[in-house]
Amino acid sequence: QVQLVESGGGLVQAGGSLRLSCTASGRTFSSGAMGWFRQGPEAGRDFVAAISWSEDRTNYADSVKGRFTISRDNAKNTVYLQMSSLKPEDTGVYYCAADPRIAPSLDYSDYVAFYDYWGQGTQVTVSS
Repeated sequence: QVQLVESGGGLVQAGGSLRLSCTASGRTFSSGAMGWFRQGPEAGRDFVAAISWSEDRTNYADSVKGRFTISRDNAKNTVYLQMSSLKPEDTGVYYCAADPRIAPSLDYSDYVAFYDYWGQGTQVTVSS
């Protein structure tokens, strides 16, 4: 049984930084991708970033390019999301997701429906 556990959320002022972590257990991912999504109080789950497990490829939402960096540690089965220059609109519950079938090209990595495994979410609040 695959479990994804996020950590690192919290309250930060605008312009600040946070680093989220997501550790997978129950399976070692050597293929596919892991992604981060966020959900605001009155919105659906929006794509933030994704990373391939097998190649040095990443994908970012336009709204976070240049501010967020996704990285991974294969030995620890862990993916990180370094968030900098945070804005109030970055507020939401951040979910990590994983799926072994997503191609290294990361096609469709921004679609919620293409991920089988999800974490429980971690709250990020950015105050103005």
